[in-house]
Amino acid sequence: MKEKKKVLILGATGSIGASTLDIIRTNRDLFDIAGISAHTDARGIELISDEFSVTNTCLSGFHGQHALLDFIRTTNADIVVNGIAGSNGMMPSFAALESGKDLALANKETIVMAGPLVRELAKKTGHAILPVDSEHSAVFNLVQSVGRESVAEIILTASGGPFRTWENDRLKNVKPEDALKHPTWSMGAKITIDSASLANKGLEVIEACRLFDIHPDKVKVVVHPQSFVHSLVRTTDGVLYAQISRPDMRHPILSALTWPEFTQNTLEILDFTDPLSLHFEPPRYADFPLLGLAYRAAALGAKYPIAYNASNEEAVAAFLAGKVSFPALSHITAAVLDNDWSREPETVEEILETDSLARQQARAVIETL
Repeated sequence: MKEKKKVLILGATGSIGASTLDIIRTNRDLFDIAGISAHTDARGIELISDEFSVTNTCLSGFHGQHALLDFIRTTNADIVVNGIAGSNGMMPSFAALESGKDLALANKETIVMAGPLVRELAKKTGHAILPVDSEHSAVFNLVQSVGRESVAEIILTASGGPFRTWENDRLKNVKPEDALKHPTWSMGAKITIDSASLANKGLEVIEACRLFDIHPDKVKVVVHPQSFVHSLVRTTDGVLYAQISRPDMRHPILSALTWPEFTQNTLEILDFTDPLSLHFEPPRYADFPLLGLAYRAAALGAKYPIAYNASNEEAVAAFLAGKVSFPALSHITAAVLDNDWSREPETVEEILETDSLARQQARAVIETL
């Protein structure tokens, strides 16, 4: 009988963690849980531990990130699912690869902030980075199918968020509770706000450029509110290939956990017994400027993606706290990007210093609003 894969889940009490646990719950013959972590949700960790008989746990919010990194390095696992939100997920990605584990990556900030360094580490250690974002998982599998040399263009789909049909004048009155009502996906607060502003799609553009070694001019975004088409690639002969399934994060998680194999499962399939219409439209760049700012950061490279991510995180925190308006999200990020970030970071320490500096600048801008 095939040996079970040992899975370490970071952010086990979040949305990615919950979907990963459900995959393991229904595929106990394939996976064992090697360990689980959360930030401060002790009760959530206790419930998971009871159900799955897990004794190896970590609460980073109480014991600190150093304890989390040691937890990752010392846990005997085959693969780490990094479901930590935001820039706090970057160092755990490095720890996973450094300690000889494959990385199922839902934390896009790892690639946005440190793409070249983390990919170099994966190459050096011989371990895989397997994207868990539904869009990048789709692109990853499509590229595997058609061959990297055949890919002329990557097309990322976006739901459009809750304000897809709102007129520009209404956006200045958006409240946090409005932005937290995503029409398709159930996610944490930060990523839900990013989806409403299209900053999340901007981060995914940067991530695609860095994951797949492709110029920003060759990465397109199309709004697709049904979220059935998770992304497309256009091959050099002009033909489009798409990955299509129901909007369920368990699909890309299972794909990462079983790669390079395909595994039969109990997930609901998308069939055509009922009528199905798919709608596509271009993004409204003028009304959602954070998407265009991400293209700018991706094209400039160096430290610009770090500054984009850090300033947006600070802006979102201020918006959720009621300190700034929804349109101010892009104003804050644009102001920080106007500074010089042209030096290529050579170390993780330099990335963290850049992140800290960009946050200071963003907070200074916020104070003026």
